[in-house]
Amino acid sequence: MSSHGSKKVIYAALAGNFAIAATKFGASLWTGSSAMLSESIHSLVDTVNQGLLLLGLKRAARPADSRHPFGHGIEIYFWAFVVALMIFALGGALSIYEGIHKLTGHQGLENVWVNFAVLGASMLIEGYSFHVAWKELRRQYPELSAWTAVKRSKDPSVFAVLCEDAAALSGLLVALICLALATILEEPAFDAIGSIGIGVVLIIAAAFLARETLSLLTGEAASRDVVDEARSILLADPRVQRLDEFLTMHLGPNDILAAVSIDFDDSLSSPDVERAAIELSAALRNAIPPLTRVYLRPIPPKTENAAPTLAGAAL
Repeated sequence: MSSHGSKKVIYAALAGNFAIAATKFGASLWTGSSAMLSESIHSLVDTVNQGLLLLGLKRAARPADSRHPFGHGIEIYFWAFVVALMIFALGGALSIYEGIHKLTGHQGLENVWVNFAVLGASMLIEGYSFHVAWKELRRQYPELSAWTAVKRSKDPSVFAVLCEDAAALSGLLVALICLALATILEEPAFDAIGSIGIGVVLIIAAAFLARETLSLLTGEAASRDVVDEARSILLADPRVQRLDEFLTMHLGPNDILAAVSIDFDDSLSSPDVERAAIELSAALRNAIPPLTRVYLRPIPPKTENAAPTLAGAAL
């Protein structure tokens, strides 16, 4: 997934959440709605989160150096994990606290129509932001189901925004229903219940996002499709007898390391093995661009337990 596409998704969410947060805060102060205040906090946290993801993209793009020979791509996963923590602590927990506090206060609502107008406008803006993120995700995985595409994506700058927007739309729906009940039944407690419901939605979203980013942060392997394609390319070469270890790890959304133990044909000379390793590394890079670093380790002939040697190229 291109950096341009990822930034487009984040900028769309940043602009939308900033406008929504300011509008919601004004509406919550005017009407005294607990659910609207929770939505305001949620939108403010989301705005900060977009800034963190932009920071993560910038830092992840730094070139490799002596302390980080494989580059800094994995740092985007760290910032996505921070985003999940902020959604949990500043979004979910504060919303639940605000709802419980208002349950004991029994404060009435004023100018309720303002809340409904703001919620309607927020749904339109959040819907557009969700559409941008969804379109980018589908561009990458056009044939997969929605759930599978989100699980398959390794770019948190897209799936984190999509997760946030889905939680935002769900929270807006909860707020709308609870405010309607509070107005129709003239029972302010439903407004507080709406705040608690929004908090629960945010905590669920944060837990899902944390789980996905933690897996990537701790060295998640490439997808099965990538591994199968790479194995097919290697085994199709007549110089390759079999593959032993085939290890992969994501160093970034489009940066995969692969380390493969290969049993070459015993009739090949040492120069032939070296040439085969270079050619096979290039073939993998051309067929699967995210495989940026490929290490091929020939298994010594007949004595497979001998000390390993390295023949290959880091691409």
